[in-house]
Amino acid sequence: MEINHYNSTRIRQFYLCLLTTIVFSGVTFAQASKKQTQSRPNIIVFMVDDMGWMDTSLPFGDSIMPLNKRYHTPNMERLAREGMKFTNAYAQPICTPTRVSMLTGMNSAQTKITNWTSPAKNSPTDAADSQFKSSDWNYNGLSPVPGIPRTQYATTFPQLLKDSGYFTVHIGKAHWGSVGTPGANPMNLGFIVNIAGHSAGHPQSYLSEDFYGNKAGKGSWQSVPDLEEYYDTGTFLTDALTKEAIKTIDKPINDKQPFYLNMAHYAIHDPIMADPRYHQKYVDAGLDPIEAKYASLIEGMDTSLGDIMDYLVAKKADKNTIIIFMSDNGGLSTMPPRGGPEHTQNSPLKAGKGSVNEGGIRVPMIVKWPNVAKPATIASQYVIIEDFFPTLLEMAKVPKYKTIQYIDGKSFMPILKNANFKDDSRSLIFHIPNKWTAIDGPGINYQSAIRKGDWKMVYDMRDRSKQLYNLNTDIGENNDVAAQNPEMVKTLSSALGMQLRQWKATMPIDKQSNTTAPMPDEN
Repeated sequence: MEINHYNSTRIRQFYLCLLTTIVFSGVTFAQASKKQTQSRPNIIVFMVDDMGWMDTSLPFGDSIMPLNKRYHTPNMERLAREGMKFTNAYAQPICTPTRVSMLTGMNSAQTKITNWTSPAKNSPTDAADSQFKSSDWNYNGLSPVPGIPRTQYATTFPQLLKDSGYFTVHIGKAHWGSVGTPGANPMNLGFIVNIAGHSAGHPQSYLSEDFYGNKAGKGSWQSVPDLEEYYDTGTFLTDALTKEAIKTIDKPINDKQPFYLNMAHYAIHDPIMADPRYHQKYVDAGLDPIEAKYASLIEGMDTSLGDIMDYLVAKKADKNTIIIFMSDNGGLSTMPPRGGPEHTQNSPLKAGKGSVNEGGIRVPMIVKWPNVAKPATIASQYVIIEDFFPTLLEMAKVPKYKTIQYIDGKSFMPILKNANFKDDSRSLIFHIPNKWTAIDGPGINYQSAIRKGDWKMVYDMRDRSKQLYNLNTDIGENNDVAAQNPEMVKTLSSALGMQLRQWKATMPIDKQSNTTAPMPDEN
């Protein structure tokens, strides 16, 4: 028996959750002794939506920069003091590819989920384009069962954690699959409890007075489910989700059962709405109306982090709880809905969400693991979102497991044990053979990129051009040095092309010739 928050009231959901725990325990704990179970750490992944590398008062660069002075995120600063800050952490440029990569350990080029998935089944989300049409990518998302058209069939790490004795909880944004497919419901992906997670990628409203988008006659795909008890209470969505998370993990903590919490906030995705708890301070600071609202969303998210950390301390569970802070892609930089000059919101990084440039893929990441990751340390080794899969299972002491899919991710456990760990032999790959938004921008639409060591190459599928940057000296990707380094361009082109072929990655189709765009090493 499992709890389906899609079809029951909140009160009934809670008590069904308790019953599920009892039933589940009888099945799962046969696989692990009580002593073993209690010795395993709790794990929280605190996932923020659309948060850029610069959207924080905690600097991830070498120094405090102007944008760091705009925002107020004291709890991120606190988490960094207590844990390890990763300055070269990468997601994919768009939300669903990142979220699926995290759950499966697969690069998005392998999953063929290379754009955001629509709540509506069988509805590709690519914008119209004069040059290309997209090839058949997996626009219905992730599936835990085979045979669902346009989905990636895979084993998820929450399912493996659940099978090994963890109490698995999802709170907030899911966005793994379209309505009518198994992947739309987090409970089909290994979560025992799901609150507010469904097929949509953003909320209709953050406001309780709007019923979070559920008012009669005004609902949409984006209406946030399961939060009826907060309607008309003045509780901002970020805070409501935090309260639900704390209530839900109280049970496994009291029972000394290890838990996994996927704390997936809708913030700071648009619609950019003011969190009334913090909005006025940013207006008074002189920010333009949109950016004042944006800053308030960030601080509300940060407060959620602090509330959860405080709760763990109060429950004396903080010493046995790992917290991983991450964003699903770079900060939004398109106009609208952002304010200010376009593609400057992540400066000094180039561009933003949807781009394979650094502003779209480099994101804030912090890991607190008491007695493993040294407090107040900084790791410069690059990691990518698919690395979460093997790392989380290693953290949870699940050494042997079987998956349907090949795992692309590499555990970053060596980095947690040694902040100076270095591996420049590995390549990171970003592949968007889609038209994410109607208007092209820097690194946006029909782009691939590869990073190896300090070198990064960007491949434009439209004109087959290649740009080369040395990120050690040019983090803003302002100085294209491809002409001066033809051998490095050739090396990276070959590596990128070979890996994309191995994954059988999709490429866009030229409308005029009806042929697929060439791989980067084919021109």
